[in-house]
Amino acid sequence: MDSAYGGPSTASAIASPLKSRFSKPSNSGIFSLRKFSAVSFNRRSSGSDFKFGSTKVIMAGASTPNNTKSNKPKVVTGPGGYILEDVPHLADYIDDLPSYPNPLQNNPAYSVVKQYFVHQDDTVPQKIVVHKDSPRGIHFRRAGPRQKVYFESDEVHACIVTCGGLCPGLNTVIREIVCGLYHMYGVKKVLGIDGGYRGFYAKNTIPLNPKVVNDIHKRGGTILGTSRGGHDTTKIVDSIQDRGINQVYIIGGDGTQRGASVIFEEIRRRGLKVAVAGIPKTIDNDIPVIDKSFGFDTAVEEAQRAINAAHVEAESIENGIGVVKLMGRYSGFIAMYATLASRDVDCCLIPESPFYLEGPGGLFEYIEKRLKENGHMVIVTAEGAGQELLSESVNSMTDASGNKLLHDVGLWMSQRIKDHFAKERKFPINLKYIDPTYMIRAVPSNASDNVYCTLLAQSAVHGAMAGYTGFTSGLVNGRQTYIPFYRIIEKQNKVVITDRMWARLLSSTNQPSFLSAKDVEEKKDDEPSTMLLDDGPRTDDSLAEKEMGQLKP
Repeated sequence: MDSAYGGPSTASAIASPLKSRFSKPSNSGIFSLRKFSAVSFNRRSSGSDFKFGSTKVIMAGASTPNNTKSNKPKVVTGPGGYILEDVPHLADYIDDLPSYPNPLQNNPAYSVVKQYFVHQDDTVPQKIVVHKDSPRGIHFRRAGPRQKVYFESDEVHACIVTCGGLCPGLNTVIREIVCGLYHMYGVKKVLGIDGGYRGFYAKNTIPLNPKVVNDIHKRGGTILGTSRGGHDTTKIVDSIQDRGINQVYIIGGDGTQRGASVIFEEIRRRGLKVAVAGIPKTIDNDIPVIDKSFGFDTAVEEAQRAINAAHVEAESIENGIGVVKLMGRYSGFIAMYATLASRDVDCCLIPESPFYLEGPGGLFEYIEKRLKENGHMVIVTAEGAGQELLSESVNSMTDASGNKLLHDVGLWMSQRIKDHFAKERKFPINLKYIDPTYMIRAVPSNASDNVYCTLLAQSAVHGAMAGYTGFTSGLVNGRQTYIPFYRIIEKQNKVVITDRMWARLLSSTNQPSFLSAKDVEEKKDDEPSTMLLDDGPRTDDSLAEKEMGQLKP
């Protein structure tokens, strides 16, 4: 058996019929950063940086005399502004951790794959659109099966928990984690935690196997049940330790991933051989770094039904107005993409874009104009839009997850529109309000999301078996990656209203931006420069240089 990150390894660790199919482990046990650097991860050093030629590799998590088990992020730098924001590994805090050949090398299902194991140097850039002089920027470790695993199949005792609100695809993720562990790695002991985080210490567990989960992807919701809150770190980790669980798969949004990060830190503090893997879930698509969250495509598709119904109602009567409220507490992605997909929407309102009702350029004026031109109109609003307009009538109560309880902006706006036209007496209107929010999140995932859920779940399984921990499985620029928890929970992903995608929406609906030229300039100053010059999540262009500067001694 090989010790973690660099014990002796020989070709005998790989099944002979497949020697040529997989890359051979390095006899020197050196983890090489392809083309520019190399660093031994099992070396104990009194310092936190190593020099190889002209390349300096800084290990933010390396041990020091005053901090044997450092909790700092693992960061590797290379030439051209290269930064790898790595994920923790069990070997970081457990000495002499044994490794084993990956059982996938003997799995007939993968015998046709040329090079199934992911190379240890493979990373994925966060930013793919660059200028010729731009730094190479931040990278994340590429997801997938490794040549060595740090759990034997019979040793694994896994558990799965779902937390927070419902989302299309939850059951698919549960199914694929169970089937991935069972069919790819021969793991037979998998538990479902009933009812969210609270279920670790207050409820019974549910034994899971491929037969139990076979058809659950055809149903909405989660067979494990869910809840908000209930996070007691000590009780949860005590339960994990008492039950002998050594792999924890946590499915949930930013609040859930924040809880997963705390659980991981407590497990690391206790020195337990327990891998903690997160699968990001939010129907609002408000988790940063990743391209999108699972269930989002289904939500946009399902929202079309409500928009189509509102359009039919509005078009069928004189001066008809259809108002549709969609989910989006802080981020208006569902409303924006559903509007772009529909082409029947005349106005889209989201939390990131302030608007006002009365006066020149206001919503009421635009409604009058649209009704005179077309005789009908459709308004789509995210649930978090316009909250500042009615904040005085809403208290500061929050739910168990800490989310602010919102006023029903759809009902409020519908009533304000009715009152305005009744007061002005210019012409009668017929308004229909449709709220499909809970119908949308309760449906099964569509084909696209089912495939995505499969990739997320299998990537999480591969990562946990390879000994990685404290990570979230996510799609970055079309590639599956392992992202450290701190990057997932540091902020929320939001629509950038000075970006081209929002401009496309405005040109589609012909609605006013509700912003003055001064407001636009202020927005540009407040927002970070774009990560993708065209669309997508944004990040600070100087982040790479900034982090490298902070890491210099």
